[in-house]
Amino acid sequence: MGNTRQQGRSRTPVWQAIAAALRADISEARYAPGDKLPTEAQLSARFGVNRHTVRHGLSQLVSEGLLRTRRGAGVFVAATPTDYPIGTRVRFHENLLAAGRRPEKRVLDIDNRAATTGEARALCLPEGGAVCAYHGLSLADGAPIALFESVFPLDRLAGIAAALTETSGVTDALAQVGVADYTRATTRLTAVLADATQALHLHLREGDPLLRSTGVNVDVAGQPVEYGRTWFAGDRVTLTLET
Repeated sequence: MGNTRQQGRSRTPVWQAIAAALRADISEARYAPGDKLPTEAQLSARFGVNRHTVRHGLSQLVSEGLLRTRRGAGVFVAATPTDYPIGTRVRFHENLLAAGRRPEKRVLDIDNRAATTGEARALCLPEGGAVCAYHGLSLADGAPIALFESVFPLDRLAGIAAALTETSGVTDALAQVGVADYTRATTRLTAVLADATQALHLHLREGDPLLRSTGVNVDVAGQPVEYGRTWFAGDRVTLTLET
């Protein structure tokens, strides 16, 4: 009876365990960007499995953007998790440049609509107030690290949709509509699992871990100018809290 229960329990596939171990090695700087990983034969000996199982684990990390293969040369580390500070001044481009990464944003959708109840509350708007919703993908060195949704109050920020289309950067877009500076008023961090759409954009598997950041940015007068949610790929970003 006990053996039957034990056999019925789900176990992590060995190739996933290998991918997790190598991911941890990269995160802990055992292997740096550009380093060549041990051969498949060496990794097979390390983990006590055949080369096919090792190859499966390596393929997962290649699909995540952590490893790159070079025909006839081997497998190399492409990237390490990016340090991303969360504090009173959250700036995507500045944060990644400070971490030595090349920042990039891809616009997925910009739409004017009515605010949800939560958005209206966060932005101090009446129920159903007009907002601009900006959806996009954040990348570091060409690899996707996060999905984001930023919501802006249209009554205070006329022209924000056009500004976002022209610049794709929130800081520059806000400056165009009269917000010279802004700071983070609140931040909430929650661990969630990737849905199918998020997994597709972030090159993950459905159900992989994400870290969701929810925050409100305010102008110098304390008026909310942005309500944002960002879903970070859990193994590609290290969030650091600034005081």
